[in-house]
Amino acid sequence: MEAQLTPQEVLDIMIARDRFTAWLGLQVDEVGQGYCRLHYQVREDMLNGFERIHGGVLFSASDSAFAFACNSHGLITVALDVSITFTRPALAGDKLFVEAREVHLGNKTGLYDIRTTNEKGELVCLFKGTAYRTSVKVTPGPVN
Repeated sequence: MEAQLTPQEVLDIMIARDRFTAWLGLQVDEVGQGYCRLHYQVREDMLNGFERIHGGVLFSASDSAFAFACNSHGLITVALDVSITFTRPALAGDKLFVEAREVHLGNKTGLYDIRTTNEKGELVCLFKGTAYRTSVKVTPGPVN
């Protein structure tokens, strides 16, 4: 019987392949079963034409936390449906914290709540994700 990978082992495998998360500068602080917390600093090249963080950056950071949380069970899991609500702006230099929590885990789907907050603990955006759990195990090495 194969030993199941830990959430940290799954994260390590994913991070080794995930150049986009590295490019965004996301730093994972904690990962567990159905959970991920990360942070990042808003850079000048992440701003929109009004010198506020671009919504696509907030979406992408939330999506990464979502991916790390839903794949933590060791099965390749993909987004089925996601939505985001923006509540306040962030500026260059702001440190943002993203926390993904599993709300429900079924046989084939999972529901996740992902909140981005600033250093004051104020909500910057709320991302909801529904994930589809394949039957394929996460493994080291190339993905087929």
